[in-house]
Amino acid sequence: MLSKNQIKLIKSLESKKFRKREGLFVAEGPKVVGDLLRAGYQPHSIYATPQCSLSNIPCSTSNIQLSTITDDELHRISFLQHPQEVLAIFHIPTPLDSSNLHLPSDICLALDGVQDPGNVGTIIRIADWFGISHIFCSPDTADIYNPKVVQATMGSLAHISVTYCDLVPLLRKATVPIYGTLLDGQDIYQQPLSREGIIVMGNEGNGISSEVRQLITNKLLIPNFNKNSETAESLNVAIATAITCSEFCRRF
Repeated sequence: MLSKNQIKLIKSLESKKFRKREGLFVAEGPKVVGDLLRAGYQPHSIYATPQCSLSNIPCSTSNIQLSTITDDELHRISFLQHPQEVLAIFHIPTPLDSSNLHLPSDICLALDGVQDPGNVGTIIRIADWFGISHIFCSPDTADIYNPKVVQATMGSLAHISVTYCDLVPLLRKATVPIYGTLLDGQDIYQQPLSREGIIVMGNEGNGISSEVRQLITNKLLIPNFNKNSETAESLNVAIATAITCSEFCRRF
């Protein structure tokens, strides 16, 4: 049976303030929990219903606190509308030293103020799909350990390196092309693209910030193929990321 303190701890982790203070985050569902465990994330505790197939979850480590709970108890602690049999609390890994960052030699992503958790989680999943292993995030980008971000990644958080840092000095020392999707850019399908570089994706409402925009070396535009007068003003940032990554990967 769940104690009041256990419930209080889990619910508090919806807030970035308490995630930072406790050094913990929540993941839900056999797929997400299993992927994080296999990737070496250190569990604090795991709560599972009797019907959960724990045989698919590598939780044999002796120091894992594994608790069996009822469906009603899972509904009380879950952040999902439809809870998925298991909820786990993980320790947040120690972040990399942002003062000594090195850009990878292949394509990577930079998120400049992407604030919707669903978008950030989906972008992490997109990066995983297209084999992009590094994402750099500005400090005002949504926290990757937000429960909504973790869930939207569908386990891809376990496969991608995500680093929060000031993007301006990072981009200034770049020796590879810096791509950005901008309304004044050139048709992505007509422009030369490289095997290495940084793809910058901007805020949902304001796009790429002015400071970062000045550092873009290659402005790209995803063209609108709808010739009607009334059409969508813009693409969702996660959709734009998927299209952009797909075109880079298609070329190489």
